[in-house]
Amino acid sequence: MTPSLTRRPPCTLLRHEHRVVGTYVHRPELPGTVAPRPYLHPVRTLGGVTVTGLRPAEDPAHLGVSMAIPEAAGWNQRHLSWLLRDPDGFVEELSWTAGGRQLLLERRTVAVRSLGTECWALDFTSALTNVTGEEIALGGAGHAGGGFFWRVPRRPEPAHVFSADGEGEAAVHGRPADWLALATDDWTLVFVGATGDTRADPWWVRTGDHPGVGSALTWQRPLPIAPADTVTRRIVTAIADARLPHPEAARLASHLSDKGAAV
Repeated sequence: MTPSLTRRPPCTLLRHEHRVVGTYVHRPELPGTVAPRPYLHPVRTLGGVTVTGLRPAEDPAHLGVSMAIPEAAGWNQRHLSWLLRDPDGFVEELSWTAGGRQLLLERRTVAVRSLGTECWALDFTSALTNVTGEEIALGGAGHAGGGFFWRVPRRPEPAHVFSADGEGEAAVHGRPADWLALATDDWTLVFVGATGDTRADPWWVRTGDHPGVGSALTWQRPLPIAPADTVTRRIVTAIADARLPHPEAARLASHLSDKGAAV
C-alpha cells in the first residue's frame, strides 16, 4: 500500500534577506479544545535555531507565537483575508467568533525587521475592534492574562530572564516593564512594548516547565471594549543568535521602541 501523505495546513513563509525565519499557519487544523487560532511556528534565529514551541504534551494549547484569550471560553479566530502579503511580512484580517457570532474584527500586521548579521526582529501588531454593537469584556476577574504569547522550547537549563527593571522570574512576572529578555547560551529574545498602552500591560513569564512570555492584555480583571472601539497592542521581538548581556538587550530595546529615536 502507498502510505498516505499528511496534508499540511496553509502557511505563509517569512523571510529575512531570502532566508526563511518564520512560518505563519493562517488556517490551522486544530481541535476546538485548544482555542484554534493562527500562529507562527517555527520561528528561527538567523543561524537556524528554533525559538518557538508547538503544542507540547503538557500545554497542548500553546501554539508558537499567537494571540490568545483563553479565559474567553469558546472564542475562536478565523483568517478572513490578506490586505498585504510580501516575503517580509503581511497585513491580515481575522474574525473572532463565539457561538457563530462575530465579536471582534482584528487587523494583524506582522513584519520582519533587519537588525544586522546576527539578529532580526519580529514586529507584531494586533488591532481588535468590537463589532457587536454593545460593550464586551475580554478576560475576567481572577485570570492572569491573555493576549500576545510566545511559547519557547523547553531546555535542560531554563533561560535567564531580566527586564528593564528587574532580574529573575519572581522580579518580572506580573509587572509592567518597557522590555523583557530571555537569554540562553544559544539565543536571546528581547520583547519590547512598542507603544505606551503595550508597555502598561504586565508581563506573564515562566522559565521552568512551561516556558513562555506573554504581554497580558487582561490581568486579574476584564478589559471592556465599547461598541466600535479598537484596542491595539504592538510587541517587537529581537531574535539574536547568542546570549546578550543586559546593556546590549537594553540598546536593542531602545532601538525598537517608539520611545527610541529610530522606529
